[in-house]
Amino acid sequence: MQKIIDVKDGITRMPAWRMAEPVNFTLGENEHIAITGPNGGGKSMLVDIITGNHPLVGDSIEYDFFPSTKELVSENIKYITFRDSYGVNDNTYYLQQRWNHHDIDNDTPTVGEVLNKEYILTGKDTQARQEFRNYLYKLFCIEHLLDKYVILLSSGETRKFQLIRTLLSEPRVLIMDNPFIGLDADTRIQLEELLSALVKETNMQIIIVVSKSDDIPSFITHIVEVCNMTVGRKTKRNEYICNIKPTKAEDYDISKEIIALQQDRHIPQSDIVIRMTDVCVSYGERCILKNINWTVRKGENWIITGQNGAGKSTLLSIICADNPQGYACDIELFGVRRGTGESIWDIKKNIGYVSPEMHRAYKRNIEAIKIVASGLKDTVGLYYSPNEKEYERCLFWMRMFGIEKYAGKTFMNLSSGEQRLVLLARAFVKDPSLLILDEPFHGLDIENRNKVRGIIESFSKRKDKTILMVSHYKEEFPDCMTNILSLKRHI
Repeated sequence: MQKIIDVKDGITRMPAWRMAEPVNFTLGENEHIAITGPNGGGKSMLVDIITGNHPLVGDSIEYDFFPSTKELVSENIKYITFRDSYGVNDNTYYLQQRWNHHDIDNDTPTVGEVLNKEYILTGKDTQARQEFRNYLYKLFCIEHLLDKYVILLSSGETRKFQLIRTLLSEPRVLIMDNPFIGLDADTRIQLEELLSALVKETNMQIIIVVSKSDDIPSFITHIVEVCNMTVGRKTKRNEYICNIKPTKAEDYDISKEIIALQQDRHIPQSDIVIRMTDVCVSYGERCILKNINWTVRKGENWIITGQNGAGKSTLLSIICADNPQGYACDIELFGVRRGTGESIWDIKKNIGYVSPEMHRAYKRNIEAIKIVASGLKDTVGLYYSPNEKEYERCLFWMRMFGIEKYAGKTFMNLSSGEQRLVLLARAFVKDPSLLILDEPFHGLDIENRNKVRGIIESFSKRKDKTILMVSHYKEEFPDCMTNILSLKRHI
């Protein structure tokens, strides 16, 4: 059997990158592998070894990409992490960039321009490639996005864009990190169908890294579990699925500690938390939100649903004052009409917030506890010295999320799932009156998803708390979420 990738007793040259045991991993002919395991278990470290980003001692890794004629490993293996908003290292990215339409100029690319450039750079313009490109556009339903500026893409739209961009290079091995998170149900089905078709019709082999065992698509043939920085044996799909043990959410009932937490901050007196009247948001001729009339009262918990691109994150950005168009809309927050003299900090002081955009923007390599503490003053970095009581509050929430042991570890040295838990603790740390959770379970394994769901349930039982939550997975909604706002996409 042809071995596309073969690692035998691999040990990285850099001690900081080493697994607990020498790595053995093989991707054989016609195999498609899911790498799974808990957050921080070593999944990303294994991928870095496979791709050559973490070089090994000696000749312990071999590649055979036949029938590909490409010479470089980097040409044959493409790895999509979805960590960056645009698929490139853009140092100009900042948290509010997506919402600032005035930042768009003649040099700002559209989706179609970037994909066309990628198409030209990665191969000859043959009829077969044209048909393949058009096939991808149609299957992902992105024809209507081709004239949209890249910086205006939603989180889910960004994933579609990056996938197509990578697939246009026709790699021999495609590695994807949590490809299904952030996608609505229809698009998840479309993506699985696309990948299933690709593995049947091409020589491409696929490796996916998943935090959720229920995100393993049907075309996957084998599973490799990575736990405690140790790579397990390759297991056939059916064998692995049969041995999965369910984790119960009630194992993480910490409601007493959270409910009993002392309230030491001012609670807004208004019974109306949010009131929107005929709110509209558009970029040029593209309508994102149209005539939104919505009232949220104190103590209510709302699920916000809709397809990718329906405007869910845009709606939240208006509430949080991250979107300049919010000042032209008829919006009240805690009884105060937007644009009547309040500062952005006045708006944010009662809001706890976490989102995919925030996660992508957080590239400051400071200690995790300082990231959590930054939520007390709504800063991206830590620009003041918290007192002893505030540090105790930070440690409390880190303990709730099971990450107290990472307090002194720098943010960029944590796994993506651990980073998400740090940012969740940041959202909760000031005990906000309004908690906004945009895709809070991104990248979390089953155990941590259940833990976070339990924390949300417990927090909802505190006095006068209001929660808004976005997720594309119905099973992720805590029982406390009783109201639904459904948004429709305007093409």
